[in-house]
Amino acid sequence: MITRIRGFLESVAGTRAVIVPSGDAFAYEVLVPAFVGLALATKTSQTITLFTLQYFEGQNQGSSFIPRLIGFESEQQREFFELFTTVNGIGNRKALRALVHRPPVVARAIAEKDAKLLSTLPEIGKRMAERVIAELDGKVDAFLVPGEGAASERGVRVEVKRVNAAFAGPAEDAVLALMALGQTRGEAEEGVGKAMARAEKSGRVLSSPDKIVEAVFGG
Repeated sequence: MITRIRGFLESVAGTRAVIVPSGDAFAYEVLVPAFVGLALATKTSQTITLFTLQYFEGQNQGSSFIPRLIGFESEQQREFFELFTTVNGIGNRKALRALVHRPPVVARAIAEKDAKLLSTLPEIGKRMAERVIAELDGKVDAFLVPGEGAASERGVRVEVKRVNAAFAGPAEDAVLALMALGQTRGEAEEGVGKAMARAEKSGRVLSSPDKIVEAVFGG
C-alpha cells in the first residue's frame, strides 16, 4: 500500500493533482479533497509530499476495479477524511467534493452541531448534515483547533463586504484564479475579500494575485 508520495507537482485542477516522482519516469494522478486542491494551487512546479490513502474504485457495475490514490498534506488530514467517510452515505468521491473547508473547520461545526454550516458543503444537504452530526458526535475532538471554525470567519464579514465592493486589478485576477480551480464566483470573492480584510488589519500589502491567493489559503 502506498502511504506517502513525494515529487514534483506538475499540475492541479479541482480534486486532481499530477505528481512526478524523482527521475521523471512516470507520473501519478492523485485525487485530493477540495481544500487540499486549493492549497496546492500555489505550489505547482514545486516538490511536495502528500500522505496518501489507497483504494480500489469499482467500474462497470463492479466488473473491474481501478486503483486510486487520495492525497493529503498531513497524516491528521488523512485521519479526518477516513473518519468522515465512515458516515453512512458518504463515500470517497462525495467526501472529496464536500470537504471544501479544512478539517478543523468541519470538526468545529460537527462538535457545535452546526447543521447550517455543514449543509452548505457540496453534496451535503440538511438531512446529510444532521446524519454527520449524529454519527460523528464526540469523535472529532482530536481535530479541533482553538480559534478555527465558522465563528472565527464571521468576525471579518463586515470588512469583507467593504472590500468586495470593488474587485479590480490583482484582486480580480485572484478571483479568476480561484474560479479556475473550481470555486464559484461568490466563493472566490468571499475568500479574496476575507484575505484582503485580514491583510489590511495587519498592515500587510497584497500586491499581486499570487500573494492574494496564498493569503486565501492562509499563507
